[in-house]
Amino acid sequence: MPAQPEIRILDTPAALFQAAASEFAALAVQAVQRSGRFTVALSGGSTPKSLYSLLASGSVPDIPWKQTYFFFGDERHVPPDDPESNYRMVRESGLLSKVPDGNVLRVLAENKDADRAALGYEQTLRQFFSVKAGEFPRFDLVLLGLGPDGHTASLFPGTAALGENTRLVVANWVEKFATYRITFTLPVLNSAACDTFLVCGAEKASMVHEVLENAKANLPSQKVHPADGQLLWLIDRAAASALKKP
Repeated sequence: MPAQPEIRILDTPAALFQAAASEFAALAVQAVQRSGRFTVALSGGSTPKSLYSLLASGSVPDIPWKQTYFFFGDERHVPPDDPESNYRMVRESGLLSKVPDGNVLRVLAENKDADRAALGYEQTLRQFFSVKAGEFPRFDLVLLGLGPDGHTASLFPGTAALGENTRLVVANWVEKFATYRITFTLPVLNSAACDTFLVCGAEKASMVHEVLENAKANLPSQKVHPADGQLLWLIDRAAASALKKP
């Protein structure tokens, strides 16, 4: 059975980031005890950046950094030093410096051919997780955000990637930005041990309501439901203000 969402409402953004960091640490310890490593797919955006900075500060103890591996659930089709790059944002937060260089597996989005960049990253995942055709990697943790249009990762409403069920990573054309975004597909998100949404701010309140309480909305974020894993929503009080069942 697909996971039912666990919804935790935190009073402030700071409380949300602390809760997310504690969850990260607990999952890391469990994963390393179970398999010897902790695999994490990172998200772009301003909300996760605050989490990354908190983790990088060293204030959360007992994280097994040497056994932690970072991937990227989506990436802009830009070089790694571009201001729009998710990789650059995470690097500037200080988080990537916590792990050995070889534990950071980024999208080579500087490739002018977005499809080749996506295929290359798919091959990286297949090799790392030793998955064959028809199989999907199982991340210990996938961090996700919620866009104002209900998108998550770079799975935007009405885009082709939403219908992909065999590929791990695709170059998804996003018409409103007139660009490709390189993104994990839904089967990868839904194979995770834990998908965690981080949502802050009153401007997200109406979309949080739509995703969590309007089953007919047919939004990309509603299509994330791990088949054999945890689905966790960490939401601050402002973002949860439109929920009928807070």
